[in-house]
Parts: sequence; C-alpha cells; structure tokens
Amino acid sequence: MDIKPPATIPFVLYERIRQMIIDGTLAPGQPLREQELERRFGTSRSPIREALRLLQLNGLATHQQRRGFRVVLYTEREIAQIYLLRGELESYAMREVARCDDVEPLLSSLRDACERLTARDPLRDAASHLSIMRDAFLHIVEFVQNPPLAEAVKRLNERCEPLRYNLSRQGADVGALAGYLRRILQALERRDFDGAAAARRECARWILPLVVRAYAAQLNDAQPAR
Repeated sequence: MDIKPPATIPFVLYERIRQMIIDGTLAPGQPLREQELERRFGTSRSPIREALRLLQLNGLATHQQRRGFRVVLYTEREIAQIYLLRGELESYAMREVARCDDVEPLLSSLRDACERLTARDPLRDAASHLSIMRDAFLHIVEFVQNPPLAEAVKRLNERCEPLRYNLSRQGADVGALAGYLRRILQALERRDFDGAAAARRECARWILPLVVRAYAAQLNDAQPAR
C-alpha cells in the first residue's frame, strides 16, 4: 500500500532520510546506523527506527538481522524488473482507456505534458523531463480508476525515485522521451490503445540501459567512501 503516515516526528524523519536517499547524500548500500542518525537529527532512537521501517516498507531501505538497515542497493536485474514491470502495468492502463466513455480530459492533460516537454531542454533539465513523463503515465493509470493498479504503479514509482534522480544528475540525454509521449498521445487520439501500450513498452526498453549505466556510474563514484 501507499504509505502516507501523519506528520509525526517519525514521518518528518522519514521524509528527510528519504530525500537524502533519493538525492544520493546517502549512497546505495550505505548503512543507516541509528546512532549516527540520532546525532544528525538530534532525536531519540525510537522515531529513527520507525522512520527506517517506513523506508523499508516503501522499498528504499533493506534490513538484515545483526546488520541493521541499509540504503537499498539494486542489482542490474532488479532495475530491469522494476522498470519493465512498471512499463507493463502502465501499458495495461493504456489498453484500459478503451473502457472509458470520455477520454478528452485525459488527452488534454497529455497534450499539455507534450507541450511542457517540448518547451524544455532535455540536456539542461532532464529532471523535469523525467518528472513530466512519470506524472503523465501516472495520470493515465489514475484515469482508468483501477485502485490496485494505481497502488502497484505508485509503489514502483517510489522505488524508481533514486534511479530517476541519479539519471538526471549523471547528465543522460532523455530527449527521446518527448517523442514517446507524443506517439502515445497520437495513438490514444485515434483510439489505437494497443499502439499506445506498445509505445510505452518501447519507452521502457529504451530508457532501461540509460538507467543501468547511470546507476553503475553512481556506484563507481561512491565506492571510495563506502
């Protein structure tokens, strides 16, 4: 499920540690030692532990007996599983649009997303490109009103956040994203739902090697510090 606890001390800590994982301040595989986090945030161990459990539930941290918590460290296979599965689920949502009576609100939203992508330089603002694509695909998922599907995609998106941020930080050329979204929009406009789904899968296969290479570069950069 999508973990959204109230704004308690553990949740505030969770959000701060989460952001440090996403932006690479806490490197993949780095130990999340409770004592160090206590000192960093000036709080007691109990809320730190609760925050770490929330991170584990959302897939951003792992826990092993006698080794404690660590920032999640993905293998290449795990990255492929996450990205390709998300692509399949979002492709399914595009086929489900066929069941919707009035798709114009969705098409209008996607047209706006395409315009915003076109207006941005992908080399200078890769982060915005990636965020716009994430939100556009999520809007399609939410539009078909399938709560289990939306929940699954949101959980996968959360696990993608550190990978997405790192991809933009490594300076990857994500300019092709605009073309994929345009193809998906055009397919939906002509009610070619299978064509839209195929374009989404192709997009997932295209971006996957970029994500894997960027993550490998991040691990290489962080190696001396670990």
